[in-house]
Amino acid sequence: MTSETRVREAAGLRTGAIGLREVLFQSITDMAPGAAVAASIPAGAAFAGGALPLSVLVALVACLLTAYCIGQLAKNIPAAGSLGTYVARGLHQSLGFLVAWAYVAIGVLIPPLVLLQLGFTTASTIHGEWSTYPANLWWPWTLAGALIVVAAGLYGVQASAVFGTILGVFEVLVFVVLGVLLIVHAGGHNTGRVFGTSYTPSAHHGLAGVIGGSVFTILAFGGFEGATPLAEEARDPRKTIPRAVIGAVLIVGIFYVFTTYAADVAFGPGRFATFSSSGPGSWLGITRILYGFVWWFVFAAIVNSTIANSNAGVNVASRTAFAMGRIGAFPRGFAFVSDRHRAPYVGILVTGVVTIAISLWLGFQYDPTTAFAIVGTALVIMLVSIYIVSNAACIGYFVRDRTAGFNPISHLLIPLLGIAAFFPAWLSAVGWNPFGWSFIGTLAAPLSYAVRGVVVWMIVGVVYLIYLYVTDRQRVADVARIHLDEEPLPEVEQV
Repeated sequence: MTSETRVREAAGLRTGAIGLREVLFQSITDMAPGAAVAASIPAGAAFAGGALPLSVLVALVACLLTAYCIGQLAKNIPAAGSLGTYVARGLHQSLGFLVAWAYVAIGVLIPPLVLLQLGFTTASTIHGEWSTYPANLWWPWTLAGALIVVAAGLYGVQASAVFGTILGVFEVLVFVVLGVLLIVHAGGHNTGRVFGTSYTPSAHHGLAGVIGGSVFTILAFGGFEGATPLAEEARDPRKTIPRAVIGAVLIVGIFYVFTTYAADVAFGPGRFATFSSSGPGSWLGITRILYGFVWWFVFAAIVNSTIANSNAGVNVASRTAFAMGRIGAFPRGFAFVSDRHRAPYVGILVTGVVTIAISLWLGFQYDPTTAFAIVGTALVIMLVSIYIVSNAACIGYFVRDRTAGFNPISHLLIPLLGIAAFFPAWLSAVGWNPFGWSFIGTLAAPLSYAVRGVVVWMIVGVVYLIYLYVTDRQRVADVARIHLDEEPLPEVEQV
């Protein structure tokens, strides 16, 4: 083996480093099931009330349709560029660039979202036990969480994936056991009416409440595609990535429906609109009231989930930035990998710095719970937009590439249904109702500021795209490259 060959082999990410289990839990922890059950899904209770389980089902169907389409693309296009590469191949290279631009932002925003939750959950819990601890001293916990996930990321994908797997198993088991206890406690109050609209609150009655609640349940599902950027580090990615994406939606979707139903019937569907992420009407609150010390396990599961989700978000952002840096669409430094762990350390460190900056800025500008809602709204807008475009890319790819084997059900009907399922939630998330539909609500400040932030980010992306077209169009075209099928790039620097 020549020295040149060794340099080339060391240039990229560590291929074949992880298997289906680790890849599956990358998607599962990117969805943050424990944190989502405790905060994201309850945020929808204000809209859906006791009908929140129906909102979860709506999101599950929409995400499952899209997961199938993304899985079909992942089978044919195994690339760290993931969704950006899929859209570039299926629709147009410029759209692929903009999807990658948005997807990096999504990966970067995931850690602030859940680490803000880590901060306010930990602070309020400690304050509840020891009143001398200030309830608003949340930021040290957010900062500590950011440092932990950056350190895990720098140790490479194997350490990061194992870390996420362990945390993911723990959080799911805790909430499953508690869900069983709550259903038993509800006894004769168990009812299937929570899967209808009769328990929606008067302010958002009927389908409007269900759709409004689905915005936050979609946030809970967001990240099911998190395995796709690990394609170049997974064993047999054409099989493991699609299985992980679809499997994550099914496993976590059933988990969400089960746990939301359990909390609903135990707390009371008629007053579930008051259920939230903290206080007596929360998962921690009802566990403390009904089962005493068991609430410590719930608290630990929530903390674990926020760390695991942050870890998965760093993986997504750093791998997508690595793929864009490798082709020169982002600064080349993002393609630098460490010699020992093959970790894209520039992307990991940048994500860590941005996480801390966003968390502290919004947390102090408003408060950590409001900041959580703002970041969550921005994430939903970009995620749903990308999911809609990914469904369209599935159609485009299989129509254009006849060798891929076009199937009218798999590659036309299912993507169209996925687009239709997400469209109302997208309108609700951006607060836009051009058709005058009664079930589409509007966003009030400061949540509406999230829309402006997303628009500004995408405008910057469009301007940068135009600049690349003028200076070096090939860098945009290379978004569509599948590097796993090529020799690794020799110019990538290691340290």
